[in-house]
Amino acid sequence: MDETTCTNLELVSTSRRQAQIGSLYQTINQTLTPMGGRLLRRWILYPLLNLDAIRERLGAVSFFVDAPVVLEGIRDALDGMGDIERLNGRISLGRANPRDLILLKASLERVSSIKERINASPSSLLSSLADALDPLDDIALLISRAIKDEPPVNLKNGGFIKEGYNEELDRLIYLTRDGKSWIADFAASEQERTGIPRLKVGYNRIYGYYIEVSKANSHLVPSDYIRKQTLVNCERYINESLKEMEDKVVKAEERRVLLEMQIFQDIAGSISRESGRIKDTASAVASIDVLGSFAVVSEKNNYTCPEVHDGDIIRITNGRHPVIEKTVKSEDFVPNDIYLDSSASQLLIITGPNMAGKSTILRQTALSVIMAQMGSFVPASKASIGITDRIFTRVGASDDLARGRSTFMVEMSETANILRNATDRSLVILDEIGRGTSTYDGMSIAWAVAEALHDRSGRGVRTLFATHYHELTELAFTKPRIKNYNVAVREWKDRIIFLRKMVSGAASRSYGIQCARIAGIPESVINRATEVLESLEGKLKTASKGKPSRSRSQYPSQMALFSNREEELRNRILSLDIGSMTPLAALNELNKLKDYLAAE
Repeated sequence: MDETTCTNLELVSTSRRQAQIGSLYQTINQTLTPMGGRLLRRWILYPLLNLDAIRERLGAVSFFVDAPVVLEGIRDALDGMGDIERLNGRISLGRANPRDLILLKASLERVSSIKERINASPSSLLSSLADALDPLDDIALLISRAIKDEPPVNLKNGGFIKEGYNEELDRLIYLTRDGKSWIADFAASEQERTGIPRLKVGYNRIYGYYIEVSKANSHLVPSDYIRKQTLVNCERYINESLKEMEDKVVKAEERRVLLEMQIFQDIAGSISRESGRIKDTASAVASIDVLGSFAVVSEKNNYTCPEVHDGDIIRITNGRHPVIEKTVKSEDFVPNDIYLDSSASQLLIITGPNMAGKSTILRQTALSVIMAQMGSFVPASKASIGITDRIFTRVGASDDLARGRSTFMVEMSETANILRNATDRSLVILDEIGRGTSTYDGMSIAWAVAEALHDRSGRGVRTLFATHYHELTELAFTKPRIKNYNVAVREWKDRIIFLRKMVSGAASRSYGIQCARIAGIPESVINRATEVLESLEGKLKTASKGKPSRSRSQYPSQMALFSNREEELRNRILSLDIGSMTPLAALNELNKLKDYLAAE
């Protein structure tokens, strides 16, 4: 799928707001791990083409659906698991901190529980994933022995290596702790020796340890005290005993921090050398998470397991749009059937009024194919999906001002891409073609595109084509694999009721004015539009069946809103140069116009 298709189908973000909410990804995402969420996104954007691989995924999902107790146990183990992929990356790049290692250990300790639950699964895919799950007990044990359970985030102050892991570190920790205890005892003994009340021993990074004496008691300072700093209200001193202990404590503290850093780097290096094992385990966990998510969504939303095959038939019974059915609360979602093949029903032309649901039917068909080929159950009561090599979409109307392309040019570029690249194994979604130009230009292009898709390679391209050009329904009489469908409505007085159901045959009307009324167009405008429509319909001839028999020159370039006589009068008035006329000349021209009108 190209970027246009991913955007139009709103696979991972909405086309207008570029937000996850309202996308297929957000609707079916029940993953519990960060790596599972990322993998789901990749599976949506890159569905499988290999039939065996698709069936393996569907088999795994079916196992989880049929074994809810097993699935619940697995999801309990997944819930709260850390991002093993990202943790592995940070460790390999030397950017990990002690808490990263603790989170990795906690995550690895959950792997054994998952492995035990799927070891005996009849699913070949789950069995292979169980084999790929490595609890990495050696890594978990190393972290458990070396790193404190609740370490600080910052490495620079140490305090994250457990006592008992390294003898030299234990000695430095003891020396640091013992030295600080000695300093507390030293303060008490000095106060007793000197008789200085409120004598205290402090520390700062600039001056180190010091003895602080208030100026009121400075006369009690003994001769072995050496002044280090004078403050407003006190003096700070040091003596030989304190200096010796300071050297021991400070050096031990510095050496302890450096040694902890070295030990941590050695541990991280040991783990980094096993990054391949960690990566394989993370990948297996992510796959199990996504497959479990598919099972949860299937049960929650009443999806069905599709039959995926290598034929050309796409048959969806009671298909639904997975996103819209969850977001629209004002009415029950109406399911629809779709049947496409390469022999009898290869291109469906779908007509009907705006807001009837044509676009929804087109998109839900494409989404069901994508979901089936990524290994998910689909929103339908039954589905048979022939492998599709690519999905193309041409929907909506938007310009590309940054590249200097108009709405019509964007539309034609997207259509050209489809005509160049679609094969008889592709699925093409066309939601209006030719709306950005004149009526007959647009109709002619749409007609030719439909013929080209029908005739491609002798078998044609499976296509859903929604259009307001009712003339295109005539193609069903000349092209054997084109079928007409419409989204039914019911008329009630001067209003319409949308039934949302696709039925065989072409729509009789577009109901554009009724849709405009529903959208809130003022009633005065609606009334005028009705008058103009009646006038136009009275002048236009019924289109002949089959290919257009008249040349382009026989059609008006645009449907005129004025009669020829009114247009002539308008042109004569606009051509008058009033500024250069004398009053008499102006009166003469006015008389001529009056005579012209009187002659009507």
